[in-house]
Amino acid sequence: MKIHVATDHAGLELKNVIQAYLLEKGHDVTDHGAHEYDAEDDYPDFIFPCAKAVAADVESRGIILGGSGQGEAMAANRIKGVRAAVFYNGPDDIVKLSREHNNANILSLGARFMTESDIVDVIEMWLDEPFEGGRHQRRIDKLDFGE
Repeated sequence: MKIHVATDHAGLELKNVIQAYLLEKGHDVTDHGAHEYDAEDDYPDFIFPCAKAVAADVESRGIILGGSGQGEAMAANRIKGVRAAVFYNGPDDIVKLSREHNNANILSLGARFMTESDIVDVIEMWLDEPFEGGRHQRRIDKLDFGE
């Protein structure tokens, strides 16, 4: 699967761990940054290119990180065709439902609230969970096409 990743300084170390894991699993990964630690960087500079890439390729997914993942999801969701869901170590059902009901194509993770071992399990669950379609597709169409 084609997976785009991005973060600001807050998620840099975890992004690198995630990227290495995804590559090991055979995924095609594009890293939109950050590539080095800079406490003054701005997450939209990395999140927008990632979100635009996911929106341009409906078969791809994105994983973005920040301190809480909230601002990053807000930025990603400004791009038409993106459905970013936030997760920072709450119930696993949140991750499953983001795929089952919302067909989330970007997972926004709160790096300050998760460990490396938490991340791997969450990512596997999110990548494996199918979209149910049906009545949920009608809702997705309204989000993506404004109908």
